[in-house]
Amino acid sequence: MGKVLMEITMSLDGYVAGPDVGPDEVMGRGGERLHEWMFAGESSDDTDRRETDHFGNVGALIMGRRMVDLGIGPWGEEPPFHAPCFVVTHRPAETIVKKGGTSYIFVTEGIDAAMARAREAAGEQDVMVNGGADIDRQYLNAGLIDEIRLHLAHIVLGGGTPLFAGVRPDLRLVPIRATHGPLATHLTYRLDASAVRS
Repeated sequence: MGKVLMEITMSLDGYVAGPDVGPDEVMGRGGERLHEWMFAGESSDDTDRRETDHFGNVGALIMGRRMVDLGIGPWGEEPPFHAPCFVVTHRPAETIVKKGGTSYIFVTEGIDAAMARAREAAGEQDVMVNGGADIDRQYLNAGLIDEIRLHLAHIVLGGGTPLFAGVRPDLRLVPIRATHGPLATHLTYRLDASAVRS
């Protein structure tokens, strides 16, 4: 069985989206700056190759409904995931199938049910909890994340969606790796599950 990963980009002041997230500003005001580190100096071929490599060992993803509602348009007809995406929601919907192996499967029974389905779909591969912040916090608080990959963008947003607000204070993160780039610092932590599971 693979690991359960959480991966997200955060500003230096702790936000994963800018203020006023909505259909016209899917990352909030100024939030698109969070991901400049991903595309700086890359051609479209470079970006495609990086995304293919990035999701290469990910057999399933978990997302929140709001993230999917806002992202499904920009992600296009062939999203980069190439794996089933289990969408945690209170609103049932039919599965949406895209090109390249991506499908959006709506799960209304909560985060444990979504995780069970994602693990089954992933088999020996990893499951990635891919956001947004509310879903990430729920999985962190439940002690269901094995590893956090946090990309700390070298920007200040001044407001928006905080990542760690409401995360239980006994969360224990063990640093594994840190690498530095011109636009972001990339931090990897192992979650000490003994600190959060009762």
